[in-house]
Amino acid sequence: MKRAVVIGATGQIGRPAVRALARDGWAVTAASRGGDRDPSWPDDVRSVRLDREDDAALTAVIGEDCDLVVDMVAFGAGHARQLTSLAGRVGSAVVVSSVSVYEDDRGRSFDTQAEPGGFPVYPVPIPETQRTVQPGETSYSTRKAALEHELLTVGDRLPATLLRAGAVHGPHCRTPRELYFVKRNLDGRRRRVLAQGGASRFHPVSVHTLAELIRLAAARPASRVLNACDGEAPTVAEIAAAIDGVMGVRTETVLVDGPPPAPTVGDTPWTVPVPVVCDMSAAERELGHRPVVRYAETLPETVEWIERRLAGRDWREAYPKMFQTYGDLFDYAAEDAWLDRA
Repeated sequence: MKRAVVIGATGQIGRPAVRALARDGWAVTAASRGGDRDPSWPDDVRSVRLDREDDAALTAVIGEDCDLVVDMVAFGAGHARQLTSLAGRVGSAVVVSSVSVYEDDRGRSFDTQAEPGGFPVYPVPIPETQRTVQPGETSYSTRKAALEHELLTVGDRLPATLLRAGAVHGPHCRTPRELYFVKRNLDGRRRRVLAQGGASRFHPVSVHTLAELIRLAAARPASRVLNACDGEAPTVAEIAAAIDGVMGVRTETVLVDGPPPAPTVGDTPWTVPVPVVCDMSAAERELGHRPVVRYAETLPETVEWIERRLAGRDWREAYPKMFQTYGDLFDYAAEDAWLDRA
């Protein structure tokens, strides 16, 4: 039986990835900071504590003969070098990266989007051959690019599949974009404003899709980068309507052409001025990947998870990283003031 070590096993992506590998016949060691177990894992999955920054601890968990390392939390050149130092002990790796590494032909990226005219305009769909930001330590995007660069340069010693994930959705997420619509429904908001005509598309990826891509890449080791997104990229209006359907509510939608008409009004975590949609043909060609779930099919578990986490808590306490990333998502007074003037 082939042996796999999953780093970040109790995170949002790690939980279903461990299940998928175990079902596929791998002997899985699930490594996480707390050493916890997910109740859905088979009994023979081994759980261990691991401080990712402790090189000696990671080496001990990997052991002398590990066929596969799956890394959910690798970030930056340092973590890449940590993995490549284990090349003699590890057969191959699958590492989660991000579509945020892409930049457009004018050098615009997610790092420049706050600047006037700084939002990138990508080809649709975005292929893996699209240029990327320069590797570095200045931002999330540049650090993910550095991770990729380091791993791809040693592909002869450690074949690594880099999965460029889109907007990840599913339970256990610390920054669920669906929170925007779930909380509004829970708060009884029956009118919503959507900028960009509600047509924004930011390609999502289910944790189930990622788990399937990890499973397939594990069986076909190679040094490569692949987009990792769902088979469809719904608009923000379609996402909102689907969440309404799951929660059994009806909401009036006020569409605004162009950018948000006032600060925070009509601006959701899904809202982008141009589509961010990725080409999945390489994964289909190289891994035999086919879509395993549709976005709307996964929403009930996501909505339930968000509702449970919000119960009796301020949303900023329940999702502090969401507040740090997006600011005040629920400025109802500003929205009402604009609606009264519209």
